[in-house]
Amino acid sequence: MSNVPGELKYTRSHEWVREEGDTVTVGITDHAQEELGDVVFVELPQVGDSFGAGESFGVVESVKAVSDLYAPVGGEVVEVNEALNERPELVNEDPYGEGWMIKLKAEGSGDLLSAADYEKHLAEEAE
Repeated sequence: MSNVPGELKYTRSHEWVREEGDTVTVGITDHAQEELGDVVFVELPQVGDSFGAGESFGVVESVKAVSDLYAPVGGEVVEVNEALNERPELVNEDPYGEGWMIKLKAEGSGDLLSAADYEKHLAEEAE
């Protein structure tokens, strides 16, 4: 079973959210990076861009596939992980830490899953 940290929230499209006051940090889950394989490129938005919950905010490209990234909550981008420009493999190496993607000033809460509900969602997908 993939590593699913209990303190984070999740989306059905395999993004994770760390809530820090009115800001949320967003990345893709361990499960998502495993499915993608080696990440070779990450296209992220600019600071100041705004997205609604469920809108695509970028793209992650791996040796196997190109996948859209979806905003788990609506909001304005306040920070982008510039390290991923030089080292996209951080998404594979540390998806819940150094491999984070964007920080949003959140507007609303989106349709987020608890860690337990996300694990159930993974189990259902695997069937």
